[in-house]
Amino acid sequence: MPYKRHILIADDQPAILLVLEEMLEERFEVHAFADGRSLLDYVKTGGRADLVLTDVMMPEVDGFEVCRQLKADAATRDIPILFLSSLESDTDEAYGLSLGAEDFIHKPFSPPVVLARVRNHLALADASRQLLRRNEELEELVAERTREVVRRGQQLINAQDAIITALCTLAEVRDNETGNHILRTQAYVGVLARALQGHPDFAPFLDDEAIALITKSAALHDVGKVAIPDAVLLKPGRLDAEERLIIQSHCAYGRDAIAKAIAGATADNRSYLDYALEIAYSHHERWDGEGYPQGLRGAEIPMSARLMAVADVYDALISRRVYKPAIPHSKVVAIIAEERGRQFDPDMVDAFLRVADQFEQIAVQHRDAGAVR
Repeated sequence: MPYKRHILIADDQPAILLVLEEMLEERFEVHAFADGRSLLDYVKTGGRADLVLTDVMMPEVDGFEVCRQLKADAATRDIPILFLSSLESDTDEAYGLSLGAEDFIHKPFSPPVVLARVRNHLALADASRQLLRRNEELEELVAERTREVVRRGQQLINAQDAIITALCTLAEVRDNETGNHILRTQAYVGVLARALQGHPDFAPFLDDEAIALITKSAALHDVGKVAIPDAVLLKPGRLDAEERLIIQSHCAYGRDAIAKAIAGATADNRSYLDYALEIAYSHHERWDGEGYPQGLRGAEIPMSARLMAVADVYDALISRRVYKPAIPHSKVVAIIAEERGRQFDPDMVDAFLRVADQFEQIAVQHRDAGAVR
């Protein structure tokens, strides 16, 4: 048996209640009340209501108050309310509508008009509920799809990070005395970059996102060493002129490998890989123009590579190598200070001196065997 809609009617005139009941009861389940309080009591005790027809002028609780209370309750605010009234003032009608009522039918009313208004507002309420449910379903679908995109994106990021770590580890294993060099230099770069955030020349380029990308890309600074022959890379002692040229070629090898990755990268990964290319190719340039591979000078050297230069040299000096012992932190700080304006960007050296104790903490926390404590 199809569900009959429940129509509530409140009017203190029995004749009007009778007319409305006879008109509506064939199509609807009708509940008639002689006053507003009785209607409210019925609803508050769980009575069904799909639409309310109420007179305005009633003793004790008038139609306006019925509307006000029903619209104030989340459980009943969506029930359509139609006023039946002999009031002719536009002000009264505007007030009733301002309370949330859906319509205002003036007495004496035409039964067909009342019936049409009831049907229309029930249909409108149904459409509103369906639209609300559809919106909720769409919101949940969007949320689910978003969660899936985030999950897949995170999986992709994790996979990319794993590949990057594998490549860096490969380079690290071949140059087997660098130990935690990659982890340390990433941390140094992050500390130094944050120390420069307040500098007017660097602040526009070193927001938190840029620092995170530069720090992440620092891991690839020596990836080109994978292409260097073991006889040169692992030689226990000083390199001759020809061997130095070979070892210096790791910058170009790293640049070329990352450039190929950039060519196939999505837009989201370009900025990260662009930083990685700058660092891999230019982290051995010097502020005075005496570095390699291009002999860049001053601000011609990418900012990311200048950051990496300080981090890389600090770690190389403080760590034991096959060709040298570890140098104490205080001595390393002095060496870097002496290279201000020669090997290193002066502003970066100044920032390094402010955070040198943090560099030492990182070196101790991630030290290799033989590193200075």
